[in-house]
Amino acid sequence: MNLREAFSTTKRVLGKPYRDLEFLLMSLQSVLTKNGEAEIAGAIPWISSKELSVEEITPKHVQLYSLIFQLVNMVEINGAVQARRTKEEISLDSVNGLWGINIKELRDAGLSSEEILDALREVVIEPVLTAHPTEAKRATVLEHHRELYLLLVQRENSMYTKDEIDNVNHNIELALYRLWKTGEIYLEKPDIQDELRNILHYLTNVFPEVLPIIDRRLLQAAQFNGINIEDVCANYSFPRLTFGNWVGGDRDGHPLVTSDVTRETLLQLRLNAFVVIRRKLMRLVQRTSFSIGIEEASEALQARVQEMVAETGALGQAAFDRNKGEIFRQFISLMIVKLPVETARGHATRLMELDGTYIHSLQLKEDLRLLQQSLLEYGAKSIAYDDVITVMRVVDAFGFHLASLDIRQNSAFHDQAIEQLLEASQAEDTAFGSWPEEKRLEFLERELQSARPFTHESAKLGPQASAVMECYRVVAKHTKQYGTNCIGSFIVSMTRSVSDLLAVYLLAREAGLTQMSESGMVCQIPVVPLLETIEDLENGTQILGDFLEHPLTQRTLAMLQEKYQWKQPTQQVMVGYSDSNKDGGILASQWNLYKAQYKLTEVGESKGVKIRFFHGKGGSISRGAGPTHYFIKALPHTAPNGDVRLTEQGETIAQKYANPVNAAYNIELLAANSLNKLLKDRKSTRSFHPLADTLERLAQSSKNHYEAMMQMENFIQFFRGATPIDAIEVSKIGSRPAKRTGMNTLDDLRAIPWVFSWGQNRANMTSWFGVGSALNDLEKDNPEGYAELKTALKSDSFIRYVFTNIDTSLAATDETIFQLYIDLVEDEEIRERFRKVLLDELKLARHHMEVMLSRPIEQRRKNHYYSNLLRASLMRSLHEKQVALLKTWRKQRAEKDPETEKTQTELLLTINAISSGMRNTG
Repeated sequence: MNLREAFSTTKRVLGKPYRDLEFLLMSLQSVLTKNGEAEIAGAIPWISSKELSVEEITPKHVQLYSLIFQLVNMVEINGAVQARRTKEEISLDSVNGLWGINIKELRDAGLSSEEILDALREVVIEPVLTAHPTEAKRATVLEHHRELYLLLVQRENSMYTKDEIDNVNHNIELALYRLWKTGEIYLEKPDIQDELRNILHYLTNVFPEVLPIIDRRLLQAAQFNGINIEDVCANYSFPRLTFGNWVGGDRDGHPLVTSDVTRETLLQLRLNAFVVIRRKLMRLVQRTSFSIGIEEASEALQARVQEMVAETGALGQAAFDRNKGEIFRQFISLMIVKLPVETARGHATRLMELDGTYIHSLQLKEDLRLLQQSLLEYGAKSIAYDDVITVMRVVDAFGFHLASLDIRQNSAFHDQAIEQLLEASQAEDTAFGSWPEEKRLEFLERELQSARPFTHESAKLGPQASAVMECYRVVAKHTKQYGTNCIGSFIVSMTRSVSDLLAVYLLAREAGLTQMSESGMVCQIPVVPLLETIEDLENGTQILGDFLEHPLTQRTLAMLQEKYQWKQPTQQVMVGYSDSNKDGGILASQWNLYKAQYKLTEVGESKGVKIRFFHGKGGSISRGAGPTHYFIKALPHTAPNGDVRLTEQGETIAQKYANPVNAAYNIELLAANSLNKLLKDRKSTRSFHPLADTLERLAQSSKNHYEAMMQMENFIQFFRGATPIDAIEVSKIGSRPAKRTGMNTLDDLRAIPWVFSWGQNRANMTSWFGVGSALNDLEKDNPEGYAELKTALKSDSFIRYVFTNIDTSLAATDETIFQLYIDLVEDEEIRERFRKVLLDELKLARHHMEVMLSRPIEQRRKNHYYSNLLRASLMRSLHEKQVALLKTWRKQRAEKDPETEKTQTELLLTINAISSGMRNTG
């Protein structure tokens, strides 16, 4: 199917989003022509008659295609938003996964308003924003995309006159031209500050505006389902939304994350928290212009105002004098004065602690509660339950730290740090990393009885010990001054044993992050295992059980429980979707994650500890992506427990949160489904998966087939020839190296570029290899089990989620394109051997998914199918261009040709364009 046929078919079947796309393409054609670029304007695909050959495609055309795929993504997102609005206009419970239908399901299940309101206060949602080595879009480009999206939405406004719409259309042309003239790829490697600025945009400009949208939709859904919304407000029955951040704290294989970077990140986060809060308080001042003097206010409010004026001196007095006879405004103005920031021209510009300023956000929250109570006494219930709650929710969500910074490091790095500390203390045996577990534990037990450090602060240490100590001392200094809620936890990558976790206590002791209580040492920052590989997930129950039994852990969790007023001690456990997939393929990864969470929850229950899972998910199916509401429903019984923490990575952040309406939708999915699962799990009996034996067999079988292929002789040679991994490794699209230590091995390669490279060549092998053979084995050896699995696909949440994701990935796999990349492998025997293995397995997977799902994909996933059809019509020429460039570039590199750099830039443009077309980079 040629370009115009594909576009015509898609537009006919799916309608409006693709009419919007046609409008954008014609606008782009118009503005390019006006600016003297008629030749490239004439090459815009889908609306131009000419189709270019691979030889005719220049870097300009590749840039054009990349931009066009971004426009496709944009109109599809907007189309989904409009479709949801149309459904909800008919009935608020008509969109799957949102508040309306979830609360309706709970009411239909017999739950009372009180049960739902109580449970809402227990729901905790925490997206953790991360940057990764395959984020292909510059922040500047993302900004231009956001502007264009808002203009596209404005065209939906039926109140606009023709002239006003003409002006919007004019601005769309300008936005498109700005995008066209802005470089799409990183020519210089971005630094961590670039990544932090991007994340700060979401934390300061998007999420604070999203919070009231989510809350308003919750109130509307509650009212729709017969719940008194005044009860929701009076009981403050809202889910808790907070944010985490890895940029500036994730140092696993990232040498650029120094202690100075972490220090600056913490300060930037704190300053921007005040930017957000001050903005909300200023708006609240405008909205509380009620005529009531201080003498008419409650005694509690009068006393607090006088106290605040005394605390803040001349600045406070000036603020108090500003709105005489409007006590609520005066009170809020004093809150603004007490924020520890300096302002210039009405904007917070730098941190500044003075006598009388707030230290912790709880102090501000107390003043807001007093304001709310005073407004209720005054009779302004609507303002107390709307405007004031909006500010309270922002303070709850962002505190004075904006997002909690996780500090992540690899267990092997910690081992080296301890060895160097032992060397500095002149210990006899310093080979901590190679000691057997029994000896490690004996040493750690002995050391953790004492508060005595190994060395003093000025001691000369080895590089790993210096890096850890400098980082931990930054954390110690910052938390001593501002409290510990600015730090999420110390996360230990590749946790292989309980000693890997206890080792962090020892390092924390060295930096002054522990203290001695009456019963012994406690650690100020929680320590979190990251179980990444399948083996680590299997061993996780033993590791966690031993860790929770350790007295230092128990004391630390008890201290944290008291500090944060938790119902019970809470231990976070991070589970990794990427490395478990890289280890054993999609089925083995998903089943082992399910098993691990079920069993780890049991361990927590046996110890009286709530386990809070932190899901290390990425943007592709291989790395845990999938529809949010189905993901939560697919989790084991009571595993989420109303509390979902998960990573949002790279381009996924832009896709989900670039505009407030879509951002609100994605967070609402998290919160609404967490509430539903929390209450339904409480009302049902805990049991393991009913098809556990079949799933175990499938997982093991698929893992065996996957491992057999990976262990075939010369697999690495094939992989490096048949994917653009070498180009990805030299790309400048993220601050983090693609490899952990620089070794040219599969083990050292990060899971993200591993998945990215298989997506670029359209094989998507990581999300289906082994599935076809495993299902084939099951059908032959256990036909009853095969039939049972097919039946379960219709109703079982876990099975449906996993197999639907595999189906989605298969739909994006194109063997004709993949074979173009296979042909790049120079050794014929290696090339043909792996070609047969991969294509045979793909054929099997497609066959069994057709059998399992009964209907062809164009029927069961119409939107997905036709979107892929449209994209494929343009992507083939891009893939052909990339293959030709890879061939040339590899030859040039080998010959040290001076043209290598130029070819490399062209190659990176194709990587960027293909990732835009595929909608993810890994």
